[in-house]
Amino acid sequence: MTDTTDQPTDQSPDLRESVRRSYAAAAVQVTEGGTACYGKDCNTTAGAAPDIDENFGATLYTPADRDALPAEAVAASLGCGNPMAVADLRDGERVLDLGSGGGIDVLLSARRVGPTGKAYGLDMTDEMLALALANQKKAGATNVEFLKGTIEAIPLPAATVDVVISNCVINLSTDKPAVFAEAFRVLVPGGRVGVLDVVADDTLSPDQRAERGDYVGCIAGALSFAEYRRGLEAAGFTGVEITPTHAVADGLHSAVVRATKPTTTAGAPASDA
Repeated sequence: MTDTTDQPTDQSPDLRESVRRSYAAAAVQVTEGGTACYGKDCNTTAGAAPDIDENFGATLYTPADRDALPAEAVAASLGCGNPMAVADLRDGERVLDLGSGGGIDVLLSARRVGPTGKAYGLDMTDEMLALALANQKKAGATNVEFLKGTIEAIPLPAATVDVVISNCVINLSTDKPAVFAEAFRVLVPGGRVGVLDVVADDTLSPDQRAERGDYVGCIAGALSFAEYRRGLEAAGFTGVEITPTHAVADGLHSAVVRATKPTTTAGAPASDA
């Protein structure tokens, strides 16, 4: 998680492509019988134990959650927490997972919202989408839909979902204001965000964050607590709460981020939002 080799230093298409390649490779590792990981010390041998930080991945889920899913969905987990412990999903709700990877959080969400609800997963990586679809079939989940696209331009109409979740993905975006704006757009009035992400202490500059880890490893691209709050509020969210859960590097934390879309927007009635 802390490899800084060949780290892009700007918000360029090359940076997004670096992220895409790394997560495509992680999906291939799982498809070939291994466990997802990345970085210069990652063991890519099929069936071998990966060399990854225990602050990330499937160990952050309960045994009951892990046991309820296909092994490949669990093996592909690269998040920094368990959104099921954050989002408080209810029967019949529609939930969207930003950066759904191998599908672990989508499949768990589908179980929580039940047959009258729906779970969408959004990912830009063909290899991850193929793995997620295979896991959906193994799980027999019928209230699930995986979408190809970026989290900066969500391919869903406005006011489509009740809850937006994500697991250590927003920090990877090269345009976080667009992510927040899109999450706000697709939520119904009164809808909520319940995500986990890596967040930096306010005292750390961007250069200091980059010294502690690379962009693909979820460190260099992390917003500070203040930046995260300002970004969500600028998009229109209220009730922003950011609560650190555990350290992932010096001055950087896995954090629970919650926020709500108001029931009225700019004075308009909820039905017009």
